[in-house]
Amino acid sequence: MKILLTTCSYQDTPGPHHELMESQGWEITRERGPLTEERMLELAGDFDAFLCGDDAITRAVIEKSLPRLKVISKYGIGLDKIDVPATKEFEIPVLFTPGVNHMTVAEHTFGLLIGLTKHIVTTAAAARNGEWLRLTGHEIYGKTMGIIGLGRIGKEVAVRARAFDMKVIAFDPYWDGEFAAKHDITRCATMDEVLTQSDVVSLHCNLTDETRSMINTDKIAEMKDGVVILNCARGEIVETADMVTALNSGKLGGYGTDVLDVEPPPADHPLLSAKNCIVTPHIGSRTYESVPRQAMKSLNNLINALSGEGDCNCANGVV
Repeated sequence: MKILLTTCSYQDTPGPHHELMESQGWEITRERGPLTEERMLELAGDFDAFLCGDDAITRAVIEKSLPRLKVISKYGIGLDKIDVPATKEFEIPVLFTPGVNHMTVAEHTFGLLIGLTKHIVTTAAAARNGEWLRLTGHEIYGKTMGIIGLGRIGKEVAVRARAFDMKVIAFDPYWDGEFAAKHDITRCATMDEVLTQSDVVSLHCNLTDETRSMINTDKIAEMKDGVVILNCARGEIVETADMVTALNSGKLGGYGTDVLDVEPPPADHPLLSAKNCIVTPHIGSRTYESVPRQAMKSLNNLINALSGEGDCNCANGVV
């Protein structure tokens, strides 16, 4: 049994997943993802399974992987880099790991928020370089946190926002009324309602055709001056050029993101030099606690799928 392992977090972080994988007797090829379609096409065709991160698993990759490929096990929950319709057509199960990283990502979201509102990154870097740069920041107490996507991660962000005595409003088409009532979260009828009322907008929705580039010049114009936007979802949800323009003009008070539209980015990616912007290298779920949880779930999914026994958290309905 030959397995292609591409996720770097899985490979780099200690935990019981390493011993369990070695115990399976598989032949494992390790690559440093996320891999491009070109690299995946070079590798495809020689593996029974992919244990992947955000690699480009396109229709062409899937077709070249047949007939040997039996299953794709995703380390994580986002499936936007996988051609899911093609996997269903060719009856390749796609597995994923819901419910393992929501607390970690929510903490990272607040790290970005505090970093921006208190100028922590800028002033700490200046102090390290010998400059005593005493910038004036903002409190988040009493401000309105608007959450777009009140799923597992969005809910954990809401709980933390309430702990900071922020008002929380949210939009999600699948509304959990019991959770909202318990945590005093106001339901908005539309995303635009969130955008117009919030001091902080936190994005926690999946990347789909409907959400791609949904934060753009027109939507930013609806927002308050000085609003902070946080993105621990997908970089493509934001129109990069429009975000850069709004930051540099001062319309936005800040943008904190753990994701970009190109990862890893080129050295001249415009958000890396934009005003009041913090970019972290897609590490929101990369902690010593979260990685083993995700790794074990993705590995157990794979083991169960290959053996035909037990739950394997199939995301595309192919079992």
